[in-house]
Amino acid sequence: MITINAASDIYTLACQQIIPISVSEAWRFFSSPQNLVMMTPPKMQFEITNGIPAQMYEGQIITYLVCVLPFVKTKWVTEITHVNSNHYFVDEQRFGPYAMWHHEHRFQAVSNGTLVQDKVTYKLPLGWLGNMLGGTYVKQNLTNIFEFRSQFLRERFGDV
Repeated sequence: MITINAASDIYTLACQQIIPISVSEAWRFFSSPQNLVMMTPPKMQFEITNGIPAQMYEGQIITYLVCVLPFVKTKWVTEITHVNSNHYFVDEQRFGPYAMWHHEHRFQAVSNGTLVQDKVTYKLPLGWLGNMLGGTYVKQNLTNIFEFRSQFLRERFGDV
């Protein structure tokens, strides 16, 4: 399930999915930045450009290159700002294509596996012009990214 709402030029994308693995297995998979590459559509040419430690930690800086438009790659720098092992972590953009990006990843045990919830709060650059020119495109692109990820997770871990 994916929903997108906008208020005051700040958009929120929320999605959730149950995967048939334990919370600790889900945590190990999602908290490893290398796995983000597999969960991102190939057309985005997502590439991690800095060294990745074995375990996620608060204050961790991760840098990427990502194709945001056809033939347009940009640098993206995120910081892991909150970590509560097996429960949630938050990444926030420090430099990149958005005026603001705050992504919460939450994990909850349920009877048939783990409920994985994502909440992305973002703002486009260039104010009203950015919203007018890119609002619909960005919403659709983010929806496609999370649909790709959902399909990847079903293929990797199975469906409930």
